[in-house]
Amino acid sequence: MQSIRFLFVLHDHQPVGNFDGVFEQAYRDSYKPFLDLFESYPHLRVGIHTSGPLMEWLDGHYPDYLDRLAGLVAAGRIEIIGGAFYEPILGMLSSRDRIGQITSYSAWLENRLGAAIRGMWIPERVWEQSMAGDLAAAGIDYTILDDSHFKNAGLNEDQLDGYFLTEDDGKLLRVFPGSERLRYVIPFGAPHDTIDYLAQVAARRPNAVATFADDGEKFGVWPDTKKSVFDEGWLARLFDLLTENRSWIQMTTPAEVIDSVPPLGTIYLPEGSYREMTEWVLPPEQLVAYEQARGDLKDDPRWPRVARFMRGGFWRNFKVRYPEANEMYARMMQVSRRLEQLADSGHDSELVREARSELYRGQCNCTYWHGAFGGIYLPHLRNAVYQKLISADNLLDREIGRMGAWVEAASEDFNFDGRPEVELVNDKLAAYIAPSRGGEIYELDVRTICHNVLASLARRPEAYHRRVLAGPNGAGGSVIDANSPVKFKQAGLEHRLQYDVSPRKSLIDHWYDGDVSLESVARNEAIDRGDFAAQPYEAKVRRNPQRIQVQLTRAGKAWDMPVKITKGVTLDAGSSILEIAYLIEGLPRDRASLFSVEFNFSGMPAGADDRYFYNGHHHRLGQLGTQLDKAGINELGLVDEWLGLDVNLSFSRPTDVWTFPIETVSQSEGGFELVHQSVVVQPHWLVQGDADGRWSLTMKLALDTRLAESRMPSGDAVAATAAD
Repeated sequence: MQSIRFLFVLHDHQPVGNFDGVFEQAYRDSYKPFLDLFESYPHLRVGIHTSGPLMEWLDGHYPDYLDRLAGLVAAGRIEIIGGAFYEPILGMLSSRDRIGQITSYSAWLENRLGAAIRGMWIPERVWEQSMAGDLAAAGIDYTILDDSHFKNAGLNEDQLDGYFLTEDDGKLLRVFPGSERLRYVIPFGAPHDTIDYLAQVAARRPNAVATFADDGEKFGVWPDTKKSVFDEGWLARLFDLLTENRSWIQMTTPAEVIDSVPPLGTIYLPEGSYREMTEWVLPPEQLVAYEQARGDLKDDPRWPRVARFMRGGFWRNFKVRYPEANEMYARMMQVSRRLEQLADSGHDSELVREARSELYRGQCNCTYWHGAFGGIYLPHLRNAVYQKLISADNLLDREIGRMGAWVEAASEDFNFDGRPEVELVNDKLAAYIAPSRGGEIYELDVRTICHNVLASLARRPEAYHRRVLAGPNGAGGSVIDANSPVKFKQAGLEHRLQYDVSPRKSLIDHWYDGDVSLESVARNEAIDRGDFAAQPYEAKVRRNPQRIQVQLTRAGKAWDMPVKITKGVTLDAGSSILEIAYLIEGLPRDRASLFSVEFNFSGMPAGADDRYFYNGHHHRLGQLGTQLDKAGINELGLVDEWLGLDVNLSFSRPTDVWTFPIETVSQSEGGFELVHQSVVVQPHWLVQGDADGRWSLTMKLALDTRLAESRMPSGDAVAATAAD
């Protein structure tokens, strides 16, 4: 039997903001039992990449685990593979942030584990050739991608039993092709299937190299894998087979391979990721067509020759599929540019370094995309990204000495849509307003607790909703294992699918028929009779030293009526209150029309008694998932006691209000699930013109964080917010 070098590389990762209990469970079900078993097989060697968020958690909770890793590194049994510290998609970062993330993590790993870092993990294997030069500049010798990257460049399966050189800007990088076949066999095939595959590769040529590189969570965290991998002994049987066949299977590490085996040649790789990721990024209707085409062609004898050229989409288009992902990306880029400008002007204090770490944490990839994995549907992960970005902004304000009460406004294209937005910000709040999209507020940061109450997500079609509609008995196989049934985490999900016509943001202006009901509005069945939502408003910024107003105006139509809406958003220095004034002109005096303003509040989930509505007498009105239909009120509040936030809307005239939750049906590795995304609060009025055809109203949106601040360590709390 001809010998082969076998690289067994694990990628262990938990995202920034994931629940502590998820980290704990993954440690107990996967990371620790894998290391326990591996230590008992002295002839085996592996490579392990542990992402920065997980490594920091382990260092804080189980430092002995890291000590064990360090011991195995010193013994030459484990090669620690580095990466970008907080697992960002490298293609969405500036070169400066790419190199900074990589070098800072290499230094951390070398200091904590005594590891010489030579290689790195590419998050989600999202590759663009221009990244090669930055990786080399960061001191990286090699990385690992999927074999699909190489096949897309024109190579065949039998040409991928080694590694290749690639280059950018004259800088060299070595790249290993990870086997898709091994990704599916390990740990879902029989253990001997891996040995048989290695025998096939070994027969091709001397010095052949086979690379398995995939998620460590496949060993214990993915559904049912703890039972199969550890309890039923799948991994022990594989390790036994690798030990029994060590006369021809040499378990080794990537660094040792590049030191002892020449490259197979030079390759330039097209942008891409693992095959499934390039499929998930496609628009739903295109993904359905793509899947149908693959299904129709798979039995054609010519299919194996052309399949490698059938490609999906480009990762960056997740920012198109999900505008909310682009909002996070744009906010991240704003903080990154600000940090870069301060660094270039000579700022290098502890505050700047702390802000840079917070920025890097806010670049963690999971929240920016969605497929079988990816976390854009998970509010706690979106909240965590914004928390880090807002925190970085706060630190940079401290760095430049911006203290006390202040207010300012800026207008530029913050979200890269080619049209200007307005940032209205003071020491307590930051509101981002899009005049071109109905004058909506699309981000509202409560800076005292680093929370964006508009980190919302709209409901939209997904290709897998076909399987949801089929119900639990007809939905086919799991997204992880086609041979396992798909799981519905709640009953009746096939009846919960709804889609939004526009993003779920705030200050969205609607006109409805007078007999419209809460149910029809909540189910998106009510027809908007106006042309104001998502349509362009003209914007003016009016400045006073301690008070700034953004004035938004649009002349449009409601039914056949030409009407003009002017709305002003005013923020005072030191205030946690947005004053919102409406003036509607051109209304008839002889008939009333139903006008409504939509607000969304996210990060305040339903389903808990300490998250509730209250009225002007501070009487509770139900949990935040409650549908309310209130008439003639002057005040409505939302409280999240866990978060320590009280959101209060008050009105200058009696107001009718609807409330209802926004819930999505999405998929994860565990199955299909219902996720609370935001609470809609929709005040509405029957408006009728006065003698001059006018109608006006003033609202106050107060965001009170005194409860949260009372729980902060002494000295950390910002002065209590005024709610009056």
